[in-house]
Amino acid sequence: MKYFYSPDTCALAGHIALAEGGHTPQLIKVDVFTRTIKEPGDYNKVNPKGYVPLLEFDDGRQLTENVAILNWISRNSPRFSEGSKPDIDRQTEMLAFISSEIQKPFVFSFFLPGDEAKSDLTKMVAGRFAYLTEVLDEPFLLGSDFSVADAFLYVMLRWARMSNMEVSPRLLEYRDRIERMHSVQRALTEEGLA
Repeated sequence: MKYFYSPDTCALAGHIALAEGGHTPQLIKVDVFTRTIKEPGDYNKVNPKGYVPLLEFDDGRQLTENVAILNWISRNSPRFSEGSKPDIDRQTEMLAFISSEIQKPFVFSFFLPGDEAKSDLTKMVAGRFAYLTEVLDEPFLLGSDFSVADAFLYVMLRWARMSNMEVSPRLLEYRDRIERMHSVQRALTEEGLA
């Protein structure tokens, strides 16, 4: 199995989930600005979408998009499929929410010219974090166990920190608790972020 990533992008969520799930894929770093990798060079030949993450299986099948990759990891890792499994529908709902309501506006705000447009997107993302603060009444998003949705939200909270966005003390404590996990530290180290 190969996992194509770029440091501190949304692909970090899959990297964390793979580590937590006990998977050790070959990690392939992608330069997302030039869309290059060491071999074969042009990342677009590997993934015509041109972005990360990409999970490639030993038989050559490929899976892209965070929601799909994280759901696959959840279904195919003993760590996530034993014990108190998360409700797959609630998990998919949360992954879709994080992807469309937090990640996408964040990405747009990174590249938008003009302070007013950035400010509007930042307020929107802050509102989504406020919603999550209200619904986070367990240690993790879907209950008492860490899920792949937690890996994704953790990455978004890293982006909030990098953007100097204020989030609630509850989400800061949640972020810091997740950051101390062994799988998170492993992924951060492997991406050169520790």
